[in-house]
Amino acid sequence: MSREHPLVSVIIPSYNRSDVLRLCLDAVKEQTYPHIEVIVVDDCGTEDAALVAASKGAKVVRTRVNGGPTPARNLGAEHAAGEILFFLDADIALDPDAVENAVRILGAHPEIGALGGILRPESLASQSLAAQYRAVQMHRWWMPAHRPTLELHAAVLAVPAKVFAEVGPFDPRLRETVSSDYRIRVTRSYGVKLSDAIRGRKDHDATLRTILRKVFRRARISAMDWRKGETPGDSVPRAIGGVLLLAAAPALALPIVAGRRGALVPAALVAAAIALDADTHRFAYVQRGIPFGVYFSGVHLAVTFTGALGGAMGVLHRFVLSRLESPAPIFTAQD
Repeated sequence: MSREHPLVSVIIPSYNRSDVLRLCLDAVKEQTYPHIEVIVVDDCGTEDAALVAASKGAKVVRTRVNGGPTPARNLGAEHAAGEILFFLDADIALDPDAVENAVRILGAHPEIGALGGILRPESLASQSLAAQYRAVQMHRWWMPAHRPTLELHAAVLAVPAKVFAEVGPFDPRLRETVSSDYRIRVTRSYGVKLSDAIRGRKDHDATLRTILRKVFRRARISAMDWRKGETPGDSVPRAIGGVLLLAAAPALALPIVAGRRGALVPAALVAAAIALDADTHRFAYVQRGIPFGVYFSGVHLAVTFTGALGGAMGVLHRFVLSRLESPAPIFTAQD
């Protein structure tokens, strides 16, 4: 860093949900680090999010077309003056010391090219059971601090501006694997780190139906976009557990042909899947009690199965496309 107290550009892609954006901006305003500029990128929303952002003192820029958070983040970076770019999703409210901790860590470790944060196990606004499940699951599974990982997520990500200029912007062609792609590009020259000193609460989806739909879609797209060097599902044990649950579904028919012994097979497969993610289940029980833990375990199995099914569909789709795009064999007269 060129200064002891570098300017931090907090870049927030926004698409509607002005009520949650207000909570996000309030949390940024309450940061203990004073040298911050806030840039809200309005991705062609139909609500008054831009007005809310302007009323909170943020600089507002607008995309020409609705392209999703990745092009919006890149546009925000183009308008940023800070030495550190802090990318933050509009449905996340940071802890008060999050930006200060990011500046401290990046200043002490110039070898770090991208610094990711984590999500707290509490939902920001929605308090439905489904939202509470998702908050715990993402805290332990999607953005964990309890295990070594190189996976990053652009939802809470600090990058020195000079690194961003050197590595280049997020790839707008990618959908669900943009963060993994960016991590791979950064690690060619720099280190990456996840820190539980950078935390925030996310507003999670309120219904299980919405969660399952998103999990399926994201897993399918991630499988289609997967590149060499990426970890399937960000975790090998998670991917294996999903495969076991997929296998358990047809195994439910085994009692018809194998009797009672056949019923042991799907039960064993489900038990093995639970064992592979035992820490996540245990965390839910310890933190929220037995009733919520039982609910969590049931929903978590459904989410894991749905993600595995989406991934399998993505792999199949990718295989079919590769076969269709393969050049036809050329036959000579001698053939």
